Amino acid sequence: MTGRTWLITGVSSGFGKEMAAQLLARGDRVAGTSRRLDAVADLQTRYGDRFWVAPLEMTDLAAVRRTVDAAFDAHGRIDVVVSNAGYGLFGAAEECSDAEVLHQIGTNLAGPIQLLRASLPHLRRQGGGRILQVSSVGGQAAFPGASLYHASKWGIEGFVDALAQEVEPFGIGCTLVEPGGARTAFRYGGARLAARLEAYDRSPASHARRMLEARTAVPPGDPVRMVERMIASVDVQPAPRRLALGSDAWLAMRTQLRARLDALEAQEGLAASTDA
Repeated sequence: MTGRTWLITGVSSGFGKEMAAQLLARGDRVAGTSRRLDAVADLQTRYGDRFWVAPLEMTDLAAVRRTVDAAFDAHGRIDVVVSNAGYGLFGAAEECSDAEVLHQIGTNLAGPIQLLRASLPHLRRQGGGRILQVSSVGGQAAFPGASLYHASKWGIEGFVDALAQEVEPFGIGCTLVEPGGARTAFRYGGARLAARLEAYDRSPASHARRMLEARTAVPPGDPVRMVERMIASVDVQPAPRRLALGSDAWLAMRTQLRARLDALEAQEGLAASTDA
């Protein structure tokens, strides 16, 4: 269905810009946020007042709330809120500085939580809406060399899982989008690499570092198709709780979820032995 209004964070590149471009091309309206407004000048020129954009740094929680309020005030109704802005911090946990840890959690977890919390009063007043939270295969599967990124994505998945149950009575549906590797700038443009500690050169954490430094691995995911599936999910009722995108994401999540379930089932007797 066209004719919707969407609020999308992080429209300067990657999934966010691709989604904005697809939606605007089909006739929808987009309220976007970006740290770099020059990166969306092409969309502003082409689509005029159908593309509203505001500068936003996701770690500024007060600004997140102000921007959400301004977007709803400007449009009256927003049908879909897409929490997309984020990046990956890579390196062993010990290699990451305190400032890097705080910025990763602020951008990928605290900021999106604030975005969704700020949107809820508006969505309730208008009688419902849809939330898309862009997570990652890294929100269900974990790999060495990405511990802080996983902390942010596993955190937002727990938040949205609970939130979906809280807001369902208000007609608000929530979907966690879990893409695998995609041919966007996320991996070789937006990713940040912590300073190297020689002690981790022989650790499995070094695999992520070598991949990012080599810049040769080509992710399988087509961002155009991935965004098409995200957009189409909004027409599905009820809202799918999760949307796995990419065969690599599906396989990694299936493998690790099955291993976790097997380990849990093996502890059934141990768990029961602590009951009073």
